[in-house]
Amino acid sequence: MSLRISLRDGEKVIVNGAVLRSVGRTDLRLENGASVLRGRDVMAPEEANTPARRLYFACMMAYIDGGDRTVHQDNIIDLVRELLAALKAPEAQATCVSFAQKVACQQFYTALADCRWLMNYEAQLLGIAEAA
Repeated sequence: MSLRISLRDGEKVIVNGAVLRSVGRTDLRLENGASVLRGRDVMAPEEANTPARRLYFACMMAYIDGGDRTVHQDNIIDLVRELLAALKAPEAQATCVSFAQKVACQQFYTALADCRWLMNYEAQLLGIAEAA
């Protein structure tokens, strides 16, 4: 099964750690398995400034940086422990556990969705608008 990606002019995508930028409107079709992350899902290191955002960044790095995946996974484990200890709401705890299970199965891309939920939850608690 292939994956079709449509990019606007200048839009970035990361494929197996390589950053690609489209020139003009571009359609790509991936015919085999690859780690793909669209530019809008990429977080810069300086944006990882809250516990949930640090977790997202660590997961993103585990997904796109296969060479250091073990280091990133160790970081994820520490961050999940911290976050679980701080979370009080059952739904937030369940989402964190779901995230951890996906990471354990190396389903990093789908784990990022759980992390976006956690970032939005965290933003609500902190009373800030989340743009994820």
